[in-house]
Amino acid sequence: MSTPEAPPSAASRVTQTPPRPARTGAARLAVPAAVAVTVLLWASAFIGVRAAGHDYAPGALALGRQVAGSLGLTAIVAVRWWRSGARPVLPRGRVLAAVLAWGVGWFSLYNLALNAAEQHLDAGTTALLVNVAPVLVAVLAGVLLGEGFPRRLLLGMAAAFAGVAIIAAATSSGERDALGVALGLAAAALYAGAATSQKRLLARVDALTMTWVGCLAGTAALVPFAPTLAAQGASAPASSTWAVVLLGLGPTAVAFTTWGYALTRLSAGRAAATTYLVPPIVVLLSWLVLSEVPAPVVFAGGALCLAGVAVATLPRRRPLPGAHGVH
Repeated sequence: MSTPEAPPSAASRVTQTPPRPARTGAARLAVPAAVAVTVLLWASAFIGVRAAGHDYAPGALALGRQVAGSLGLTAIVAVRWWRSGARPVLPRGRVLAAVLAWGVGWFSLYNLALNAAEQHLDAGTTALLVNVAPVLVAVLAGVLLGEGFPRRLLLGMAAAFAGVAIIAAATSSGERDALGVALGLAAAALYAGAATSQKRLLARVDALTMTWVGCLAGTAALVPFAPTLAAQGASAPASSTWAVVLLGLGPTAVAFTTWGYALTRLSAGRAAATTYLVPPIVVLLSWLVLSEVPAPVVFAGGALCLAGVAVATLPRRRPLPGAHGVH
């Protein structure tokens, strides 16, 4: 924040006016940029989990990722504290309990389910299953948060869900694993519940503090896997260990921070709809990095997903002058 200055003269006021539009434009770009960073990093997480999962068990992988994420988030919080001079305001009472429960759900249980699912399924298939979650988020947000069910959001989600179904019917490996599918859907349910509760809690806690405290809670819940992490870390190749560290720093520390920022400025349903971009990106990365070649029909499904995201996330038209619109 800028420091107070002496009242400017009339001439100086004129020269100080133009910078405002630039700041407004930057603010408008901040939310799309935060969403883009989140989507790209979360997509890369499926590849990292699949790659590291050959050397780390689900619990050890989850703990290693969250330790790195907690360290990264602590550094981010410390930098903000140093720059602003204001220390983080921690939640208390019921709000703190809710944040801790959210952290265990997001950072512990969700990651355990995701890591276990990718022991049975390829990265692309797992991403498709997990990203059924935005449909559940939209339903929960409409019922619990009073966000309703705008026609455009429903149409976009229907199109995106059809794209997901097309891709799911033509996975790269062609295998069907009942346990893997169940774990992927469990991760989707945990994701939906966490995203919805996060939206409600952000009215009481700032996004960065909530993410930081939640990640610490998730890390603490995973401590029982420490012996496994130590044993497997001693024998795992450096590439897998670095994958675990990068999962914590990128998809956890950075992406959850940008996601929290975006979620405070978007409805829960609309923010979740943007994550339909994740499966097509994961399929592409799986093809390039893991040599999991998708079937041609996957590209058609991916295009339908993108079209659905565009429809679901387009801003509403501004009301005509004199009309009463909802912000």
